[in-house]
Amino acid sequence: MAIQLSIAKDFSETPGPRSREEGEFSGDEFREVLLEPKFLEARQANEQLLVDLDGTAGYATSFLEAAFGGLAREYEPSEVLKLIRLACTDEPSLIEEVQKYIREARMPQRNEPKG
Repeated sequence: MAIQLSIAKDFSETPGPRSREEGEFSGDEFREVLLEPKFLEARQANEQLLVDLDGTAGYATSFLEAAFGGLAREYEPSEVLKLIRLACTDEPSLIEEVQKYIREARMPQRNEPKG
């Protein structure tokens, strides 16, 4: 049985911009408050996390990239893709778009000591 998360019901019907500084209901806020804790819950329970994208007024690409790409920068993109299952009947192309943000997420570069 999958752990479920609905962006419209659990977060907002009007998802906002990338960061909290840019406005309410940001992708960063969604990732920090709901997505990452639910992701970790699913990981701990060895379950999938079903994220329902339906029911919102739409998404800014920056929201989706900050939320899902941001998660994949914290954890391995392959693990994120394995644990998260996306559902979207309103606009099915969003599933591929979100998966692309996860696949293309770049892990932060660690500065290697010189010398």
